[in-house]
Amino acid sequence: QVQLVESGGGLVQFGGSLRLSCAASGNIRSINGMGWYRQAPGKQRELVATITSGDSTDYTDSVKGRFTISRDYAKNTVYLQMNSLKPEDTAVYYCNADLLQSGATLLRSYWGQGTQVTVSS
Repeated sequence: QVQLVESGGGLVQFGGSLRLSCAASGNIRSINGMGWYRQAPGKQRELVATITSGDSTDYTDSVKGRFTISRDYAKNTVYLQMNSLKPEDTAVYYCNADLLQSGATLLRSYWGQGTQVTVSS
């Protein structure tokens, strides 16, 4: 069984910062890419940032220069440092990981339960 558990969400004022964490646990053999997505009320889930197993990163245009994704391979954890937050960043943030379970031969995609980020104006 694999679990992704997010933490670090909350309420912050315009211009503030938050750091999200997502820890993967269970019978994991290896983790390929990891990423963060978000879904605002009434909108579709969108990609925020991704990081490959080689530490290549990609960001959606609206967060470039403000958000930084990183990962700790020893802890199977991915982080999202969010600075200069804006009200339009308000959403539920979800962690995603493409990983190989012990004994498996195919990568599977797993999701966390989501953490709420609210930015007040």
